[in-house]
Amino acid sequence: MLVIFFISLVILMFMSVPIAVSLGLATALGIWMHDTMPLMTVAQRVFISINSFPLMAIPFFILAGNLMQVGGLSKRLVNFASSLVGHFTGGLAMVAIITSMFFAAISGSGAATTAAIGAILIPAMIAKGYSKEYASANQAVSGALGVIIPPSISLILYGVVAGVSVSDLFIAGVFPGLVIVVSLLIMAYVVSKKNGYVGVEKSTPKEIFVSFRKSILALLMPVVILGGIYGGIFTPTEAAVVAVVYGFVVGVFIYKEINIKQLGKVLIDSAVTTSIVMIIIGTAGLFSFYVSITGIPDMIMSQISGITTNAIIFLLVINLVLLIAGMFFDGAAAILIFTPLFLPAAIAFGIDPIHFGVIIVVNLAIGLVTPPVGLNLFVAAQISGISFAKLSRAVLPFIVILIIDILIISYIPAISLWLPAFLK
Repeated sequence: MLVIFFISLVILMFMSVPIAVSLGLATALGIWMHDTMPLMTVAQRVFISINSFPLMAIPFFILAGNLMQVGGLSKRLVNFASSLVGHFTGGLAMVAIITSMFFAAISGSGAATTAAIGAILIPAMIAKGYSKEYASANQAVSGALGVIIPPSISLILYGVVAGVSVSDLFIAGVFPGLVIVVSLLIMAYVVSKKNGYVGVEKSTPKEIFVSFRKSILALLMPVVILGGIYGGIFTPTEAAVVAVVYGFVVGVFIYKEINIKQLGKVLIDSAVTTSIVMIIIGTAGLFSFYVSITGIPDMIMSQISGITTNAIIFLLVINLVLLIAGMFFDGAAAILIFTPLFLPAAIAFGIDPIHFGVIIVVNLAIGLVTPPVGLNLFVAAQISGISFAKLSRAVLPFIVILIIDILIISYIPAISLWLPAFLK
């Protein structure tokens, strides 16, 4: 039964059937072949998978990110970051990284961060003499911060599947995100020094103050959202609603850059994105249920135990599996598929579920910039007009840096766990 289930899943994927449909059909086949489960279980488990209060944060954070994207916040964040670091060697590359970090704390999405910031900075970097390949690769990788820096949709998904606190996951994602930011800034300086990418004219203190004043509302949004969550004022789901209201008021009434027509498009785009994510969550939840009742996690644990009883080797194997999975799976689907498979083994090896969640999410963030399914690469290539193949080659040095980062995050648990413990 299990062999037929996995063969059907692999065949459907190789036929380019969407991942949600592949999971749903293969699992439905497995349940149909099961002796004690009626086929009605399929509909029941799909509904149960999406009938979760924490998951309500996802459509609201998607909507908030889209409101910010068209509401003028990304432009103001770019101007402020440029006034701070734009004059350094590789200044515009650094601006892309820092602005993506700020925008990630608003959108929770890697693709949205790449699109919003890249539309401004990729053309600016090319005009300043940066190669199209480097400008695009730098922005694509910087955009991946959108799924690491809280509030992250990926962390919400992991929290729901693993049954751990989403608030703790948000806090745990802060320092790992900063580790990646620092490594990318160092790389930007080294590459720019080598290639002669100079900075823009240094801003005066007055210009810095003016750009800060104009961007203050954009900078305050993550402070309001994350401060409210960490301060116990509201839950992550309630924070997502606050983010929507904040983005709407700022974009429509203060910056006045969102009109009725744009608002309609924002709502439609957000609904479409939400529906795609929810379908994946529903079928992946069905898959997780089938996996658990058939004892697959126990089989995996016994196989891993046969290979090693060392947590260090276990983490190395898991990182390798997740890096490969990220090359082919959508991030949301991968979290929902691999969490129930590997989390029991991780707990058995003494790995904290919060730390393990950060490891999974960072690995799958790398998947956003690894071909053949690197979503951020497609977005960046479309903006710059270069081929996907050229961009895939240009991003390889960044992937090496990100792999080093994930090893640091994996083997130094305090990077993820110190802040949540300190704030409790």
